[in-house]
Amino acid sequence: MAGIVNYVSESYNELRNHVTWTSWTEAQKLTVLVAVFSIIFSLAIWGVDTLFSGAIEQYFEWVKS
Repeated sequence: MAGIVNYVSESYNELRNHVTWTSWTEAQKLTVLVAVFSIIFSLAIWGVDTLFSGAIEQYFEWVKS
């Protein structure tokens, strides 16, 4: 039990005194950047998935004929 208390205490000290936190405005800018990139990337994956689905459907229609 003392090991867990020591771990939590040292972790808190590390976060409080030795970690350099970004400013609030920088964190907001980075959050928006990640959100925009995630949306663009998901749209790109959706587009490729749609193309491949269409190609596979066409292939099976061609094979069935």
